[in-house]
Amino acid sequence: MKIIIPSKYEGQTIEEMFKSLQLPKKELHLLRMSKEITLNNEPCTLRSHVSEGDILHVPVLNETSQYVSSYRLAEVKYEDEYFAIVVKPKGVKTHPNDLQEANTLMNHAIYTINSDYVEPVHRLDQETVGLLLVAKHPIAKKILDRMLEDRQITRTYKAQVDSLLPLKPQTIDMPIGKDKFHPNKRRVSPTGQRAVTHILESHMLDEHTAEVELKLDTGRTHQIRVHLAEIGHPVVGDPLYNNSKLRQLKLHSYKIEFEHPFKDEFVSITLEN
Repeated sequence: MKIIIPSKYEGQTIEEMFKSLQLPKKELHLLRMSKEITLNNEPCTLRSHVSEGDILHVPVLNETSQYVSSYRLAEVKYEDEYFAIVVKPKGVKTHPNDLQEANTLMNHAIYTINSDYVEPVHRLDQETVGLLLVAKHPIAKKILDRMLEDRQITRTYKAQVDSLLPLKPQTIDMPIGKDKFHPNKRRVSPTGQRAVTHILESHMLDEHTAEVELKLDTGRTHQIRVHLAEIGHPVVGDPLYNNSKLRQLKLHSYKIEFEHPFKDEFVSITLEN
């Protein structure tokens, strides 16, 4: 992986740079032991200092993705040498449950993106449309995972919900666990994992439907759908939590934003309806 050092890491050692990016200790140790790191085509160590514009090469950690190619193109909204942001269509799973599956977004992504390593940083429900961030290098994946965990990656959603009035901005902080009576459902449960959803704003589409903009702090399965149903405003077209007979879930991941870890730029990608 090639990194052209941005100004924000000027004067740091390579180790300091990766520590500031919260690269896990295991990967940091592998880099420390590696003899293949170069800075401006010269061998170096993690103690070497970097300047803006320097070219750092770090080795591939011998990890490849095992997805079967679908021979179908994924829609790519952003791509560089570190990651891509792709569109997940309605009804398509994020990734296969076993290596024989060949019709998920990751199968399309491995065919479309020129990399042996393509892995999702987060996931979307099968019926949810929208933007998904995928890493193209194991080190980028570890860094993006930590950024997501530390809420440095903002994922914004839009949902149409049953409502007679706009929903007020609020934070829904309710743990979510499995529904023991329905294997495909989740529910609010005191023994579940913490789940936090922020309702940012809302406006009426018609007399029975409001459009809501939401942001996630956590990424539990069906989180938005469970939380909105719990407060009495289930997502329109939801067959699990709104008794919809049509699979027309009105929920989409429409914006991803974050500071690029390897460049002096802010990534902001939007997907409108």
